[in-house]
Amino acid sequence: MKKENELKVCPVEIAGMLDNSFRRLFQNPGKIIAPHVSKGMTVLDLGCGPGFFSIEIAKKLHDSGKVIAADIQEGMLEKVRKKIKGTDIEHCIEIHKCKDDTIGITQKVDLIFAFWVIHEMPELDRQFEELISILKPGGKIYIIEPKFHVSKKAFEDMIAKLKNFGFEIVDRPEVFFSRTVLLTLI
Repeated sequence: MKKENELKVCPVEIAGMLDNSFRRLFQNPGKIIAPHVSKGMTVLDLGCGPGFFSIEIAKKLHDSGKVIAADIQEGMLEKVRKKIKGTDIEHCIEIHKCKDDTIGITQKVDLIFAFWVIHEMPELDRQFEELISILKPGGKIYIIEPKFHVSKKAFEDMIAKLKNFGFEIVDRPEVFFSRTVLLTLI
């Protein structure tokens, strides 16, 4: 995997664009995540950025589960730390810095939430194998990709790849300006 400074990732300097009231009008994190998160779950927010979804996931867990907020950029993780420090959800969010060549999580999770991040990951076959290794039996992966970066063909090719890894489509939720799929590991 490429080093953090060589990856094509959203820079920390524009993190404010990822977490603001205007974005909430079109991509409300509560509405997007609520149908897929329930009490007691462990959820990996892969490529969590400044925590736009991590915080909402923690609230939906109602103090009975855990969010692993994972990102390759320490600057993004620091933004999450600052947001949750001293809040009633701080203990529900585990901050995890991904390594340069691996996500690096061994804990089993119920749901992997990947919002606008899969297209930034190199070596998808290896990444998908790692994601499978951390999913609990019957676990799900919810992938949301931006239409302006990921063509319909590229998105469908990714889904075909996931099907070859043993996933099946559960749903295709609607998310503004995005291509989406919810899959379960069978």
